[in-house]
Amino acid sequence: MSLIALIPLFPLLGFLINGLGFKIMPKNLVAPIGIGASFLSFLATVAVYLQFKETNQTIVETLFDWITVGNINVSFAFQIDQLSILMLFIITGVGTLIHLYSAGYMKHDAGVGKFFAYLNLFLFSMLILVMGANYLIMFIGWEGVGLCSYLLIGFWNKRSDFGDAARKAFIMNRIGDLGFLVGVFLIFHYFGTLEYIAVFEQAKGMPSGSLPLMFISFCLFIGAMGKSAQIPLFTWLPDAMAGPTPVSALIHAATMVTAGIYMVVRSNVIYTLSPDTLEFIAWIGTLTALIAAAIALFQNDIKKVLAYSTVSQLGYMFIGLGVMAYSSGFFHVITHAFFKALLFLGAGSVIHAMGDEQDIRKMGGLWSKTKITAITFLIGTIAISGIPPFAGFFSKDEILAHVFEHNKGMWALAMVGSFMTAFYMFRLFFLTFTGQFRGTKEQEDHLHESPSSMTLPLIVLAVLSMVGGFIGFPEIFHLPHFLGDFLNPIYANSREAFDGFGEVHLSHATEWMLMGFSVLLALAALLLAYVIYVKRGFVPKEDSEITGIQKFIYNKFYLDENYDKVFVNPIEKSSKFFGNVIDPKVIDGFLGLVTSGIGSLSRIGTKVQTGTTGFYLLIMCLSIGFLLILNLGQDVLAHFTDIFKAITSK
Repeated sequence: MSLIALIPLFPLLGFLINGLGFKIMPKNLVAPIGIGASFLSFLATVAVYLQFKETNQTIVETLFDWITVGNINVSFAFQIDQLSILMLFIITGVGTLIHLYSAGYMKHDAGVGKFFAYLNLFLFSMLILVMGANYLIMFIGWEGVGLCSYLLIGFWNKRSDFGDAARKAFIMNRIGDLGFLVGVFLIFHYFGTLEYIAVFEQAKGMPSGSLPLMFISFCLFIGAMGKSAQIPLFTWLPDAMAGPTPVSALIHAATMVTAGIYMVVRSNVIYTLSPDTLEFIAWIGTLTALIAAAIALFQNDIKKVLAYSTVSQLGYMFIGLGVMAYSSGFFHVITHAFFKALLFLGAGSVIHAMGDEQDIRKMGGLWSKTKITAITFLIGTIAISGIPPFAGFFSKDEILAHVFEHNKGMWALAMVGSFMTAFYMFRLFFLTFTGQFRGTKEQEDHLHESPSSMTLPLIVLAVLSMVGGFIGFPEIFHLPHFLGDFLNPIYANSREAFDGFGEVHLSHATEWMLMGFSVLLALAALLLAYVIYVKRGFVPKEDSEITGIQKFIYNKFYLDENYDKVFVNPIEKSSKFFGNVIDPKVIDGFLGLVTSGIGSLSRIGTKVQTGTTGFYLLIMCLSIGFLLILNLGQDVLAHFTDIFKAITSK
C-alpha cells in the first residue's frame, strides 16, 4: 500500500477499533489508540511531503475506478500538491495536539471511547475532503465532516439543547450542501468531468464573466457559506459550542470550517474568471466579519466569544479570497488554526479549572492559579489581535493590504472589525485572568492548573502562534514569502487566464502606513479594554439588566428569532396542516374511497360464486351461446360489408 493511502487509513482504523470495541476494550487503551492513529497519519504526511518535495510535481494516485456509466467515469483518486500538503499538515498536526489534549479533558467521561472514535472518523472525513482528486470525492468528505460535526456537537446528548444545537448544525449545513451539489452537477454538465486537472484546464480557456462559470462558482460558494459559517448560514456555529471543548477546537476552529476556504482556493481559476461572484464573496465576508465581531463584544460565555470570533475571522479569510488574494486568505487559515485552537483549548483549561463554569463574569484573578493557561491564552490573544510579531499580524495585514487596493470602503469596514476583534479578545482575557476572583468559594478552592496532557498542546500551539507568521513576510521587509512561493504552482491556470493575476500596486510608503495604522488600532483597543476592565474594574451586567442597543446586539440581532418567523414557523405550520388536514382527510380519504370501491366490487363478485353446480352449468352454457352469437354476428357483418363494397364500386 502506498504512503498516500496510509494518511486517511490510520484514522479510519482508529475509528473502527475504538468504535467497535470501546465497550469491551480497557479504558486506558482508548486514548492511546486515538492519539496514535492521528500521529501516524501525521508521520505519513511528513513522508509524503518528502516524496513530493523531490519533484514538486502534482501526484495523482488512482486507487480504483469508482463509477463507470456511459460517459461518466469517476475514479477514486487522491491528489497531492502544494495546497493539499499544507492542509494535511494542519489537519494531522493540529489534530494530533487536540487528540492529546482530549486525553486529559475527557479522561473521566463515561463515553470517552465513543468520543475518540468520532474524532478519528472526523479526521478521516476531513482528509478525504482535501486529498480527493475530483469534486465527487471532495463531496464525500464534505458530507462526512458534516455528519461527524453532528455526532460531536450532540455528544453529551442527555441535554436536549445540545441535541437541538447538533440538529441545527446538521440542517444548516445541508442547506449549503445542496448548493454545493448543484455546483458539482453543473461542472459535470459543462465540462463532462469532475477531475480537478481536466476541469481547470478547460475552465482557463473560457472568457471572464461567462455565465456557466458564474453559476458554478456561486453554487459552490453557497456550500462554503454553510460549511464555513458565513451570512446567512452562520448561526449554527456559535450554538455548536455545546460540544466538548476539544470539538470546538478541532472542528470549529482549525479544520472543518476552513473547508469552504480550501474549496475556493482549490477552484481558484473558476473564481478568478467569475469577478461578480468574487465581489459578492468579498462583501459577504465583510458583513460576516463585522456582525460577528459586534456580537462578540457583549458575550459573556467564554466559548461563545471565541465562537463569534471564529465566524469573524472566517469573514476575513473570505474577504481575502474575494479580492483575489488567495494565498493571503489561506495564510490566515494557517495562522488561525494555531491561535484559535490555542484559544479554544485554553478556554477548555479554564472551564476545567472552574468546575465547568463558562461565564466570564464569575471568573477573574486566574493568572496566579493557572499560570501556563494564562500565558498561552495571552499569546493567542495577541496573535489574533494582529500585534507584531505574532502570527495573526502577518496574515491579517496581508489581507488588509489587498483589500485597500481593491476597495477603500471595504478596507475601512475591515479595519473597524479588526479594532473590535482586539477589544473583545482583551476584554475576554482581562475579565478571565486579572482582578479579583468573582466565583464561589467552592470554585476558588477547586482552581488548579490542568494536567500536562492539556498544557503541552497549549505550549506547542503558543509557540506556533508566535512564529507561524514568519512563513510569509511582507514585501517591504525584503525577506522571502515562503508560503506564497510554495503555493505559486496552484495558480498556474489563473495566471494564464487572467492578466495581472496576483499583482499588488501599493508603494512601500503606503504599505508602511497601512501596517502602522493597523497596529495602532489594535494597541488602542488593548488600551481601551485595559482601562475599562482593569483600571475601572468594570464587570458586565447580568442578562436581565441589559437594555437598549446592547441588548439588541447581545441577543445576536435577533437573527435566530427572525429565522424562526420567516422559515421555521411557516414550515411547522404547513407541516401541521398537511399532517392534520391533507394527510388524513385528502390522502387517506382518497385511499379510503379506493379500498371501499374494491371492497364493493369484491362483494358483488362473491355473489357469483354460489357453489351450486347447476348455476355454474347455466352460466357456462350462456357464455358459450354468447360467444357463438358474437362470432356469427361478426361473420354476418363481414358479409354485408363485402356486399356494400361491391355495390359502391359499381
